[in-house]
Order: sequence, then C-alpha cells, then structure tokens
Amino acid sequence: MKQKILSITLVMAIALFSNSCKQKNQTVPASEEVEKSALQLKVEEFAFVDLSSPLIANLSESEKQLIPIFIQIADIMDQLFWKQTFGDKSILDTIQDPYAKEFVQINYGPWERLNNDKAFIEGYGEKPLGCNYYPQDMSKEEFEAYKDINKNSLYTVLRRNDDNSLRTVWYKDEYKEALTKVCELLDQAIEIAENQGLKNYLTERKKALQTDDYFASDMAWMDMKDCKIDFVFGPIENYDDKLNEAKAAYEAFILVKDEVRSQELAKFIQMLPMLQKELPCDPKYKTFVPGTSSDLNVYDAVYYAGDCNSGSKTIAINLPNDDRVQAKKGARRLQLRNSMQAKFDKILFPIGEMIIEQKQQKHLKFDAFFWNVTFHEVAHGLGIKKTINGKGSVDAAMKTEKTSWEEAKADILGLFMVCTLIEKNEISNISVEDAITTYIAGILRSVRFGASSSHGKANMMCYNFMEKEGAFVRNQDGTYHIDYTKAKAAINSWAKLILETQGDGNFEFAAKFREENGSITPTLQKDLDKINVAGIPRDIRFNKGLKVLGLE
Repeated sequence: MKQKILSITLVMAIALFSNSCKQKNQTVPASEEVEKSALQLKVEEFAFVDLSSPLIANLSESEKQLIPIFIQIADIMDQLFWKQTFGDKSILDTIQDPYAKEFVQINYGPWERLNNDKAFIEGYGEKPLGCNYYPQDMSKEEFEAYKDINKNSLYTVLRRNDDNSLRTVWYKDEYKEALTKVCELLDQAIEIAENQGLKNYLTERKKALQTDDYFASDMAWMDMKDCKIDFVFGPIENYDDKLNEAKAAYEAFILVKDEVRSQELAKFIQMLPMLQKELPCDPKYKTFVPGTSSDLNVYDAVYYAGDCNSGSKTIAINLPNDDRVQAKKGARRLQLRNSMQAKFDKILFPIGEMIIEQKQQKHLKFDAFFWNVTFHEVAHGLGIKKTINGKGSVDAAMKTEKTSWEEAKADILGLFMVCTLIEKNEISNISVEDAITTYIAGILRSVRFGASSSHGKANMMCYNFMEKEGAFVRNQDGTYHIDYTKAKAAINSWAKLILETQGDGNFEFAAKFREENGSITPTLQKDLDKINVAGIPRDIRFNKGLKVLGLE
C-alpha cells in the first residue's frame, strides 16, 4: 500500500482533475486520456470484495428486519465521519473525472490515507493534523493555553467564537440534526429487537448519543453475549486526530456471529492470566491482572461505514476503549473472518509468494494470519496499564506516543502469545514457523499503508527492530530468508522493550526511538516498489448492501 511517489505525469493529471472540480461543465480532451489513467490505476489498487456471508441464513426474521435499519444508521455515521475528517462532502458533486471521484470516496477526502496522507487533488495542501475537530488555524500552543476541562474529551470539538477565542462544543450539539434521525431509527430497532441484550444495548446507545456519556452503553454491549447480530456504531476510535489523539471518529459495523468458530475460541480467554505471567519482562511490569469475562468471538462483517471504511479496512475489533469498562468487564475481541480471508487471499499470500524465499513459502497460511490478528486484539488487554513510577496511566505518560506504542505492543505480544500457545499444544493447526513467516509477510502487507498512522509507525518500528536483530535477511535474489531462532529472540526482546518503555512512562525515549526507527528505509522501499509493480492490491473495498446480502 505504499508506492506513493507522485510522478510528474500524475501531478499533471491531478491538476486536470482539480480544474474539472472547479469548472463543472468542462470536458477533458481525448489527448489527456493517458494522464487520467494514472488515478485509475490507484483506484484499481483496491480489490472489490462482495461483503456477504452465509451466516445471514442463521438469523431470525426479526434479526433480518434489523439490518436495513442498521444500514440507515451506518450511513448517517458515514456522513458524520465525512464532516469530521474533511468537511463538506459536496466536493464529490464537482469532480468530473470518475476515477478522481472514486479515489476521494475511498479516502474520505483528497488525501491518500495509504500514502502518508499526501494530497492527490491540486489545491489541497497537507491534511490538517486535527482534521475538523479543531479550528485549522489553531496552534498547539493556543490549544495548551486554552483552559477547559472538556477540551480533551473524546466527544467534543473546538470552535471559534466571534471574538476568535476558542469554545468547546459537545458532539450531541455539533451533530444534533443527524443524531436526532439516528435516535428515531434506533426507536424502530428497539421495538423489533427480540434479544434482550441487544435491546438493552440499543437503548443505552441511544441515550449515549444524546448525552455524550458512553459508559452505560459500553457496559451493555459487554453484556450482549448471546446475540447472533451485532451493531458497533458511534464515535469510537481516535486515530484520525493526529494533533492530540483525543477525538473519536464516527463509524459503524454490522456483524453476524459465527457461533461454531466462536465456541472454539472461548477457552483462550481463561488463559489470559497465565499468558500475562509469561510475558518476557520483569515481573514489576506485568502486575496487571486481565479479566476473564472478556469475549473472543468470530464474526462475518456485512456492512462497514465511516472511520473503519476509510483507506485500509478493519479486520478485527477490540472494544470498548474505556479503561473503566475494561476494569469491570474486560473487553470484547471480534475477529472479522470474511474480511481477513479476503485480505489474505488477495494481498498477503501473493506478497509472501514474492518476498519470502521459496522453501519457506509453505509456512504462509491463512490460519496463521487468523491467529496472529486474533491475538493482536487480545494483546491490547495484556501488559501494563499504570506506570510503575508514579507517572499515572500509561496512556497519560506516553502522550502522543501512546497509540503507536500500544499498537506495537499488540503486534508483538500477539505473536508472542501465538508462539507460546503452539508450544503448549493449545493451537494445533499451525506451527511456530507458520506464525512467524506469515507475520513477517503481514508486515510487508501492512507497511504498504505507510508510516504516518499509528499502525504504520508500529509496523515500521517492529520491522526495523526485527531486521536489526537478524530475524530475517535478504537473499541475493531479493527474497527474505527467516532465521526462526533469531526471530523468536527478537520477539522477546522487542516485547520487553515496549513493556518497559510503557511501564516507565518514558515518553522521551519512545519519541526518540520512533523517530529513529519508525520510517520506511530505502531498502524496504525497493521491496515495496517491487510489490507495487507486480500489481498486488493495496487493500480491499466492498460491494455491500441489502442486494449483496440477498435481503432485497
């Protein structure tokens, strides 16, 4: 996902597309067809996948009736995310070239999410770090000087008064019209829902949208244990706020539970305290006791909207983010198996075939990808939550480094746990070699997303650390040879460094390390260029809706 140096040709093409935005009736001369194809190629880097599932057949008639209502709500979440990340979506109406328009839709704006947020429409500079959550002319110093206890809330935006001073506005007020419509739709869904857990969750979620207090709805969602359909929606993740990592973006997933595969995963939740004790670090960094009431389940996704649909598509969920809920009830880890399978088949496996030396390609397996992703999510609930030296929570102490280091922790602890469980014969359908090989190929998949996001920085820190530790070397033909002994040692060393950095709340070291190790090296860029030239998709996008689901 990362061959993103714009050629002169592409820049010329973008200028032409931008002009068409401004001059609605302007036609593009036939002689410019070559330039137009440059954006077409970018669009085609996203492979279409039908977002469907055979699990729909397992739903009751009332559950099937909920899906059209949930889709309407999801579409409103999508519209709100547009407002948050870009602003006036009417830009789409002014773009004449279909590929330029399509690429804007994929990226939810004129900045390429899988290419370090570079602008691809002329007239747009750098993407504002704070998107539309803050005034775009607001400096970091002005924000820090502004005295308001709610300015860092997940659910507020900052706006300017007539005198240019700052004011804080709650989401419920900023997006009142849209949220009122959502609440009306939720009333319909609450009336139809037969599962009491789902009914309670939807009721509490409606209250949350009206109050910007999501604690009760998150608690209700945690109690929703036996429902075949799930609807995750609202302002949730804060990745899009690169100014303060403070503001939650709207999104929505509609999911159908795979009850058979979920039952197979249930045993691992009870193993979390044991896995916590075995983390490769000093005992003082692993005193946290993870809950065993958390869920670890498998779902098929049948609808994406908003944040989770922008750029790279989410393949697993670990929620709620609220530490208070996690302390009381743990978390739910939802593995989106059909989306995972699509990414493995269309992207990861072809990359592995190109990058990994031939004799080690037998270790590229979907089941290894599934376990690695699954335990990445589990790993968010392990490790350390409070610093050991009185600096408060890890999140507070790590400041703007918190998210990238947390994602790095989840990456490497996830792999550590998979290897540990294989060695304990608790996972029997893959080997340690399968897990490590697929993981390293997965880094090459993920790193194509660029190094600007928190996940991207995490990917690069892990890649560079493992390379320096000798986990893999390049053969003369450019393929990777994995040294499994050194790879296992690197997994332990990297996990130890992350946990100690978080536990010490060592923001200064974290920032310096990420600055030095969180970028794509020239050698790696050559590997990525080779992958890009081969035409391997950068990510997936969806054909979705009632017709695709067979419900129309």
